[in-house]
Amino acid sequence: MQIEISGQHMQLTEPLQEYVQQKIQRLERHFEHISHIHVVLSPEKLLHKAEATVGLTGTTLFAESCQEDMYASIDLMIDKVDGQLRKHKGKITDHHRAGGALKDQTLEEPEP
Repeated sequence: MQIEISGQHMQLTEPLQEYVQQKIQRLERHFEHISHIHVVLSPEKLLHKAEATVGLTGTTLFAESCQEDMYASIDLMIDKVDGQLRKHKGKITDHHRAGGALKDQTLEEPEP
């Protein structure tokens, strides 16, 4: 998985980059088919904005959040991406049981 973290109109510090990478590790536990993640951090007036674009095989997910604290903004953004990943994984997982339908089962007659 390729992780790209960039700052728009701000200098990225080492602790901030490590915090984002630590939070991204949580996403890998839920879904292992992530090809790349692009995170953009930027200040906007009184708020701090965090955006993430997650590339999966066949689709792309996007989430953003604005909070007063940059770390809170990152947390909320990761929570949004995590929810989207779990929803996507649920959609692509086959939930049908093999031979579980009534029409596939044979009925046995009781002995007299």
